[in-house]
Amino acid sequence: MSARQSGLLQRLERWGTAAENASLVVLLGAMMILAVGQIVMRIFFSTGVVWGDELLKLLVLWMAMIASIAASRSDRHLRIDIISHFVPKKYARLPRLLVDAFAASICGVLAWQSWRFIQLSIEFEDTVLVGVPSWIAHSILPFAFALMCYRFFLDFVAGSVNFFKVDTQ
Repeated sequence: MSARQSGLLQRLERWGTAAENASLVVLLGAMMILAVGQIVMRIFFSTGVVWGDELLKLLVLWMAMIASIAASRSDRHLRIDIISHFVPKKYARLPRLLVDAFAASICGVLAWQSWRFIQLSIEFEDTVLVGVPSWIAHSILPFAFALMCYRFFLDFVAGSVNFFKVDTQ
């Protein structure tokens, strides 16, 4: 890979990270404003935005999926890691490889099934909020799971290369 390609990939990585972080900040801010606004309107004016609660649920979905993408990017996702505390470091890498392969395959299946869900939503013309097609609101699902699958797969490949490179020396 040339230095120019490497620089481009690094810029894309920085832009992607900035976009993820900015999305999380905007979504959290929108959720807080909407939730507090709904509470204030219900307490003081005995009314509220009809679609407010449903929008909050969708914002939570989007925030959870973008946060999951960010967690898989920085390797900060949930991990139950008991084996590495009891075996030598050399052997603790193998379960990590298996977990990354398993996570990539599960995320791949979830991406495929959520894509099928989106197709069914389009076919049945489901709507959310006040007439918005539901496939737009749920489009984060296949995208997020596909991106997490890709990242776990890259972790698996990199871990495999390192595992076999270290053991053959």
